[in-house]
Amino acid sequence: MKTQHNFTQGNILKKLIIFSGPIMLTNLLQTSYQFADSLWVGNLLGGNALGAVAVSSTIIFTVLSFVIGLNNAALTILSQQKGRDNEVGLKHYLNAFVVILTILSVGLGVTGFIFAEQFLQLLGTPESMMEAAKSYLQINFLGMLFLFGYNFISTVLRSLGDSKTPLRFVMIAVVLNIVLDPLFIAGFNLGVEGAAYATVISQGIAFLYGIIFVLYKKLAPFSLPTLPTRQEVGLILNLGIPSGLQMAVISAGVAAIMSVVTGFGDDVVAGFSAAQRLDSLLMLPAHALGTAVSSMAGQNIGVRDWQRVKRIAKYGVLYNFSVMLAIGIVVVFFAEYGVRLFIQEEEAVQFGTKYLQIIALCYPFLGINFILNGIVRASGAMYQVLALNVISFWVLRYPLTALFSNLFGDIGIAIGMGGSFITSSLIASLYYRFGKWRKKELFSEST
Repeated sequence: MKTQHNFTQGNILKKLIIFSGPIMLTNLLQTSYQFADSLWVGNLLGGNALGAVAVSSTIIFTVLSFVIGLNNAALTILSQQKGRDNEVGLKHYLNAFVVILTILSVGLGVTGFIFAEQFLQLLGTPESMMEAAKSYLQINFLGMLFLFGYNFISTVLRSLGDSKTPLRFVMIAVVLNIVLDPLFIAGFNLGVEGAAYATVISQGIAFLYGIIFVLYKKLAPFSLPTLPTRQEVGLILNLGIPSGLQMAVISAGVAAIMSVVTGFGDDVVAGFSAAQRLDSLLMLPAHALGTAVSSMAGQNIGVRDWQRVKRIAKYGVLYNFSVMLAIGIVVVFFAEYGVRLFIQEEEAVQFGTKYLQIIALCYPFLGINFILNGIVRASGAMYQVLALNVISFWVLRYPLTALFSNLFGDIGIAIGMGGSFITSSLIASLYYRFGKWRKKELFSEST
């Protein structure tokens, strides 16, 4: 297919640029999806409703983190089968993922619907927000199959070398959500429930369109589901569980760092929160490049072409470093304008600006982590990447942030974070160079 790339041959840098571009756009659209939701709810229903959505979204993000972890396992297994040109193996593992993800999504959906209130109580949801938050969460859990489904289809296509088609699915979901949000919230007078219905319907239509499009165009060897073998289930869970835990480690690490930030008062919290919103946008290229090199490396690891994997890593690091350095330099000069998009309080703006100006020049080093961990993940060494994430967040980022903030005050938050980016990139480089991840073999010759 014209949309699918064979990464085992051809110009690596050219393919990296072409393949990663649509992933960057897809990630940007995903971010705008959440932004549009918050914008409509906040403006049409007020702060209390926005708070209810924000609390519920924390639980949804936790589930989504687990989905991303399973999708990383899918990317690894399917890209290696693609590289090996094993059509039978690809079809069997694709079937196994469909069965496992369907069971999980239905199980999570039912569990989440029943225990939504208990989950919200665990987060300390204020009583004034409880009813709206519960309704929003329950409706989203009913649509869990759609959330799993349309994310999985995108992952399957990327593993096969196609990053353009998933952009189409996400675009449909985003546009529908932007249109349906005000219609359901205000037009049908459904309030917060309307925002949830808009999200589920948008994802549902994108999912159904994705299935029909992929089957009609024969972009992936989907078939009628059959029970997978014990070997297939074992490999998927062996990669999927540690991959899901990686996301949990990251989420918990972010919460721990926030506990340091809150000790400096409202202005620092506001400035840090504004900076983090910008961070999530500015790091999109690094995230996209990490996904791209993982797909590219996976195909080549499948055929054990280690020289080509090495070149993919080299070009990935250089391309990432140049892109993130350029972004960092722009941020140094325009940080204040970006922070003022979110907040106006002068002391908060000053902290947010200083934080961004320090951290911006460390972005390229954090990007190295995404690239090299993406290569290692493509081999199936999920527990090793989990260990690297534990080191990054719990041995480096949280302790260094706490230490330097004690030594230098609020600006030490940025110094500690930046220092952890640089140090963790060095550790990731050392493991990439000397670790035993290359010895990981997922399949025997016959599978």
